[in-house]
Amino acid sequence: MSKVKIYHNPRCSKSRNAVALLEEQGVEAEVVKYLDTPPSKEELVSLLKMLGMSARELMRTKEAIYKELGLKDVTDEDALIEAMVKNPKLIERPIVIKEGKAAIGRPIENIIELLA
Repeated sequence: MSKVKIYHNPRCSKSRNAVALLEEQGVEAEVVKYLDTPPSKEELVSLLKMLGMSARELMRTKEAIYKELGLKDVTDEDALIEAMVKNPKLIERPIVIKEGKAAIGRPIENIIELLA
């Protein structure tokens, strides 16, 4: 099977479910604990392209840091990406990558579809 990568937060139940799904499917995945090892700006830009999303769509807008940084009124895509690089807690999770495509595991069916 091709290389699979998951951006994972062990404290998140959806993220833990995604890792369990990969294991159940016999998928060997590179697990990136993105709060410990945040993606670079280049990695985030690449992820956004694979997901077909804007930076805001990938953000956890209910996080306190989102409000603290006043990101609601920021329209500059580059500034939003920089905010996620500096504050990886803002990045939605889990994100699974396979063969140049990516999916957010909310709902988990997105990952099942990506693996198919």
